[in-house]
Amino acid sequence: MEAGRIRTLIQVTPAFPERVAELFDRRTPRERYEASLQDAGLTNTALARDWTSAAERSLREAPLVSSPYAEEGYLPPAEPAALAFRLNVRRGQEISFNVQLLGDTATLLFLEAWQVDGDTTQPFRQVAVADSGERSLSFEPRQDGALVMRAQPELLRGGRFRVTLRVGPTLAFPIRDGRERDIHSGFGAPRDAGARDHHGIDIFVPRGTAAVAAAEAVVSRVQTTPRGGNVVWLRDDRGNSIYYAHLDRQSVAQGQRVHPGDTVGFVGNTGNASTTPPHLHFGVYRRGEGPMNPFWFVHRPRGELARLSADTGMLGEWARTPRDRTVLRRAPDARAESLLALPRHTALRVVSAVGGWYRVRLPDGITGYVTASLTEPTRRAVRTTEVRQAVPLLARPLDAPAPGDIMAQVGPGESVDVLGRFGSYWLVRASGGTAGWVAH
Repeated sequence: MEAGRIRTLIQVTPAFPERVAELFDRRTPRERYEASLQDAGLTNTALARDWTSAAERSLREAPLVSSPYAEEGYLPPAEPAALAFRLNVRRGQEISFNVQLLGDTATLLFLEAWQVDGDTTQPFRQVAVADSGERSLSFEPRQDGALVMRAQPELLRGGRFRVTLRVGPTLAFPIRDGRERDIHSGFGAPRDAGARDHHGIDIFVPRGTAAVAAAEAVVSRVQTTPRGGNVVWLRDDRGNSIYYAHLDRQSVAQGQRVHPGDTVGFVGNTGNASTTPPHLHFGVYRRGEGPMNPFWFVHRPRGELARLSADTGMLGEWARTPRDRTVLRRAPDARAESLLALPRHTALRVVSAVGGWYRVRLPDGITGYVTASLTEPTRRAVRTTEVRQAVPLLARPLDAPAPGDIMAQVGPGESVDVLGRFGSYWLVRASGGTAGWVAH
């Protein structure tokens, strides 16, 4: 009944971009959607509550991943779910989060970024959201730390999906054809016998090498100072002040507009660097925040997407553990935290695949990752057994099922194929091919 009301709401609610009132609405797309559920009297339905719970739970259980990352999977439309990924980030990096619902461009998809804070009462703080209708979210974190990226489709929508997550620099490397291995003095290193800290990075290259603009910017200062020697300051479109020091000579004028890769000067050792080999001192500042570590602004993380070797034909299907003590981990990594040691024949719903791993959901809602090779399909029964007395066939293994969880009655005397187990319940295939849960 409630599913029908929600489907009606989805069908009659205009797409968000088409509603002129939203131009003046400061609420997030999720907040607007939740308000529409409330206006329709659907907020307290079981489906809506499950949808909200799935979103909250995904933040707490988000696996720690690293860039670049890709995951493919299937979200059953009738089972509210959310996808979340945790990653460690640095100020100066840009996060790109893209979610595709393959073959579906109409479903509302809520993409959000949450900062993980130390406050136990409010451990997550929303820091970015995608606009309505967008399938990607890109932004720059304002502080070092952990982020959780979350994606969730609207109620009763889902299907096959692909998620990609990348972390990259916000600035170009400031030396033409330069390499990170040319950096030999980092941010925060002591200077003047510890009297001050190094507020940049030093990039050692031959004298006369071109120092180039790291961003779209305006030249704010061209000057010579006792400490920096020949220096150039840029003001970029992100609000950063970018500092080039110890130049042999400058090649730009104040007020000039520069583009990434344009030459701003040539490397030397002027100023207080006269006794050192030629190098570029490169700094990044932001008004009100002082110096920032420029390394993360130009660092390009290495790594490639893991080759997908898990069988994608299992996406959205039931699988089981063929042996005892199969480890369920928090992330798709053999070194990741162990959540559970699963008994033999535990039934798992395969949500997605990454590399040689499956993200799975247990019947009680716990999610984690198992090595795909340590699972098997449930197409072939573990055994066949006869039900001695009539029992309800349940959609979920619940000790106190609601009327809507009872799919049919089984037995007495009816034979069922046992496909898997969870706690005191069997996942069975009854006559007619219907799969469900029975107590044993």
